[in-house]
Amino acid sequence: MADPTKDQTPIREFFIQGLTSDGKQFRPSDWAERLCGAMSCFKPDAGRNAHLQYSPYVRPILLNGVRSVVVNEALREIEPLAYHFVVDFAKDNDLQIIDACLLPDGTAAAK
Repeated sequence: MADPTKDQTPIREFFIQGLTSDGKQFRPSDWAERLCGAMSCFKPDAGRNAHLQYSPYVRPILLNGVRSVVVNEALREIEPLAYHFVVDFAKDNDLQIIDACLLPDGTAAAK
């Protein structure tokens, strides 16, 4: 039987931090939720409990105490205009971008 972890490509993501290139905190304080809200979708199949939900590709997080947005690079293939909107937002506002990669379970470095 083939090992499924060998065929898995690490998930590529990047973080947009709420800090400018010179280290100043970006305002307004809810910028991450606003950006992710623009990328959210309405979930109508929930009936009476229908609501907006964040995209799995653009999510707000708190990273080391700094409001941030995690962006899955799969968005580039799924919806290029949305990907460029998010990247351009970060560039236009001089926000720090940090590359990240989630590794499949069981691939932690040996101690």
